[in-house]
Amino acid sequence: MKTIKGPALFLAQFAGDAAPFNSWKSITRWAADCGYAGVQVPSWDGRLFDLEKAAASRDYCDEVKGIAAEAGLAVTELSTHLQGQLVAVHPAYDTAFDGFAAPAVRGNPKARAEWAVDQVKKALTASRNLGLSAHATFSGALAWPYVYPWPQRPAGLIEEAFDELARRWRPILDHAEEMGVDVCYEIHPGEDLHDGASYEMFLDRVKGHARACMLYDPSHYVLQHLDYLEHIDIYHDRIRMFHVKDAELNPTGRQGVYGGYQSWANRAGRFRSPGDGQVDFVGIFSKLTQYGFDGWAVVEWECCLKHPEDGAREGADFVRNHIIRVTEKAFDDFADAGTDRAANRRMLGLD
Repeated sequence: MKTIKGPALFLAQFAGDAAPFNSWKSITRWAADCGYAGVQVPSWDGRLFDLEKAAASRDYCDEVKGIAAEAGLAVTELSTHLQGQLVAVHPAYDTAFDGFAAPAVRGNPKARAEWAVDQVKKALTASRNLGLSAHATFSGALAWPYVYPWPQRPAGLIEEAFDELARRWRPILDHAEEMGVDVCYEIHPGEDLHDGASYEMFLDRVKGHARACMLYDPSHYVLQHLDYLEHIDIYHDRIRMFHVKDAELNPTGRQGVYGGYQSWANRAGRFRSPGDGQVDFVGIFSKLTQYGFDGWAVVEWECCLKHPEDGAREGADFVRNHIIRVTEKAFDDFADAGTDRAANRRMLGLD
């Protein structure tokens, strides 16, 4: 067993144009003041991080790490959630997702997808330059509009979508292997990889690629009514990253999992700050520790009620209080009788 690292904070929800959230130096100092030991970095946010420089220059990466270290922080991982989303986009979402892309490729799905692939590859190279071993992303989606089987899905439709998704990701995964970095797909509604079954469909098509791993976020499983503890039992050997995010599902006579098109505050299922929802984090930290997960516990603040800065400060303490420092001895060592093989045989009546 190993002790989980943390607490760390995903900075995507905090980056902004006002201090202290508008520069790498100031936001890392703020995160450290909140009680964090690490930060996960949104690679698309130029206010904090220059992806092009990071992919090309180890000196720049050393500078990034050095500024974080001055604040007492480690860089835990890079994220390409927005770019990964654009690796595969169903036409129904072209307009909605175009804003994630560079202006030069907007309105051109083929160029946008090529740009996205290049972005993720650069982030994997930058991860190597930063000395990181895992990278966070989304899979994108071609089949998501057909998640509910009505109208009846034509034979082969989903298989074709997953074949194409695997075709687009295989070169990225091969680059990840060259860089020595795991690609950790956040298993998330809106992505074709949204539960264990869909992840397995993808994994089968990339021939069990060693770098096709998981980012485990239990909040998305609560909202799907999925057994998130058994999920760890099944996929622990593929879980390389962990988002500490809470959620609650309170179905009523009017709505359930699908939410009735309501706002986040008015949905039966909604995200909450760590400790304010229904996720059994004691069980999660216990299982991840049992299976030897030694990555970072990263708070991802998404709450429809609580102020983000309060959620961030509370989240640091919440994670720290849940990390299990693993034992170096058995609790019943005091009763060790000091037997040997000969004594064992006598106890079994074999001598």
